[in-house]
Amino acid sequence: MPEKRIGNYLLPPGIDIFERGWLSANNILLYCDADVSLVDTGYCAHQQMTVNLVTNALEQHQLTGLNKVVNTHLHSDHCGGNAALSTIFDSEIWIPEAEAIAVQDWDENLLSFQQLGQECPRFMHQALLVPGEEIVLGPYRWQILAAPGHDNHSIMLYQEQHQILISADALWEEGFGVIFPELWGEAGFEGVAQTLELIEGLSVALVIPGHGKPFTEVKTSIETAKSRLDYLSSDADRNARHGAKVLLKYKLLEWQSQEMAKVNQWILGTPALESIRQQMNLSDEDFQGWLVQALVKSKAAVIEQGMLVNLD
Repeated sequence: MPEKRIGNYLLPPGIDIFERGWLSANNILLYCDADVSLVDTGYCAHQQMTVNLVTNALEQHQLTGLNKVVNTHLHSDHCGGNAALSTIFDSEIWIPEAEAIAVQDWDENLLSFQQLGQECPRFMHQALLVPGEEIVLGPYRWQILAAPGHDNHSIMLYQEQHQILISADALWEEGFGVIFPELWGEAGFEGVAQTLELIEGLSVALVIPGHGKPFTEVKTSIETAKSRLDYLSSDADRNARHGAKVLLKYKLLEWQSQEMAKVNQWILGTPALESIRQQMNLSDEDFQGWLVQALVKSKAAVIEQGMLVNLD
């Protein structure tokens, strides 16, 4: 196999990175003869693409199956392919320890999908990811690290020998994921700060984020993330407005275009957006109008003939 370089970093053997986009999180395939594992599985609307990526990689590397599916956290863009992969490959599904009861009971009040106005086919888990413990993924042993903030149950995976961090949405090249706990009255800002401090204390040469390309300028990214955290945490409404825009943009990535009446119906029926509306002290109609226009003003969408249309 040809060498794979990311900047000046030579990626060790047994790692394939499927860089996806914003609707589906990146997937990381870790493989050797003894174990084949996939970290995160994308959104359900892209589940066939996820299956195809895994199938093609298994054929390319002459591997016979997929042993484990590991979820860094249970947002729909990270676990939407779980059910399909489990059915096709009979893979074990590993989830963060704190999500065990929610998944076992498929409790919509504890899982985030309904709260955020998204979908995820039901799946069952076979094992738990416990912060402080280790897990073998492909040819390497990885440390399981708690990563509160974006999702207070999230974990990261750290490979000390090769200084690789699978950061999920705790650290991107230019920031991090929406601080969702703050949207419904839970602490999130402190969790982000704690997680960034943890990353800063590790020897990391390569970060594989949940979205965007892998990167090696880790110190710069941490400083960017800290600045972003300061900006959002200084004004709770600012974080709420940002979260609302991200949620609608994400749904629009799935729809691509949608009738305005159905857009407004979705906004009205999404609990996280209702929390934000109340925080902003707006009527239903005013909040719907503000949110749609916020996307239009940022050139993330356009209204054409009564339809809200996605702009990439």
